[in-house]
Amino acid sequence: MTEARNVLGGTLELCCTDPMTGYYRDGKCNTGGGDMGAHVVCAQVTEEFLAFTQSRGNDLSTPMPMFNFPGLKPGDRWCLCASRWKEALDAGVAPPVVLTATHASALEYVSLEELKRYAVDSV
Repeated sequence: MTEARNVLGGTLELCCTDPMTGYYRDGKCNTGGGDMGAHVVCAQVTEEFLAFTQSRGNDLSTPMPMFNFPGLKPGDRWCLCASRWKEALDAGVAPPVVLTATHASALEYVSLEELKRYAVDSV
């Protein structure tokens, strides 16, 4: 298996392990055939984004112990669906992103320039 790449062309770095994120719950924004949502954007969630995604039917703030999900609070890093990040961008509430931990496949949904405008890591 080849090593996953980030949007900058380097090795995909860790997004977050507390809370444990990623489609595979490995701390990285890896993706695969079963990941219909493309959970590939490593974002640092904000209050505005959490309210926005909840208004769209995806409550990321409320803990769901049955799914081993602690609920997110502003400042937490989480692998978001690329399409939801783009939707938040269009609505003016996109959260900051970690480029080195954002999977290269995010570029199928948003441009590198859009991601760079919201980068928390230096490029």
